[in-house]
Amino acid sequence: MGDPPEERPERSRPRRPRRLIEAFYSPNSYGLVLLLILLTYGVSITFSEGRAVSIVVAVQIATVWVVLRASEARRRLQMIAGVFAVLSALAVILNLIIPDQVANRGLMAVVSGLLYLGAPFSIIRHLVLRRTVDRETVLGAVSAYLMIGMFFAFAYRALGDIQAGPFFGTSDGTFPQDLFFSFTTLTTTGYGNLIPAGNPGQSFAVLEMLIGQLFLVTAVAKAVSAWQPRRREGTRDLPNAE
Repeated sequence: MGDPPEERPERSRPRRPRRLIEAFYSPNSYGLVLLLILLTYGVSITFSEGRAVSIVVAVQIATVWVVLRASEARRRLQMIAGVFAVLSALAVILNLIIPDQVANRGLMAVVSGLLYLGAPFSIIRHLVLRRTVDRETVLGAVSAYLMIGMFFAFAYRALGDIQAGPFFGTSDGTFPQDLFFSFTTLTTTGYGNLIPAGNPGQSFAVLEMLIGQLFLVTAVAKAVSAWQPRRREGTRDLPNAE
């Protein structure tokens, strides 16, 4: 009769680590979204030229699909995302046929940017409607923040390929440089080694700085600060249990 109570604590111990691991592979979790964003970043800086760009777009389509699923997006937004997914597939086919055309690279960047444009809004809407602030809320806020940086990186890449003059003054730069510039701008780090030569690049950079700071000090900071008291309440209960 005394054995079952002793076995129950042992079975309940792995629940928290297991839930944390599940958050990073469940299709309904923002943990998987965060991993896919990091994967997109890694693939983007590794495969940024020619036919390899198609790999980046494929990862992006998967990322947006998981975002819409985790954020419980409306059907209208899902339909719009489906249209962009079809356009992305067509752009991938065009990229495989004509990999070296400048206009084609610009088209790929525009499609990629549009894929990442609506996803953060879907996440923000879902987080606002959530009544509780938990791990998913924090992961969702961080994912939306990173997706904003990725969107502007693709916007800079599209401008560099489409506009007449060089984007960074002396050259159009590479996509890894666009990613570097986007996230240093989003976080207002501003190393100064990459500077847009003129508009609309400069205006996009100012817009990204404002959005990055406002989002960081409102959505992300509020989610993290609201999540911390729950941890503290749990630690306060430990002495009382003794």
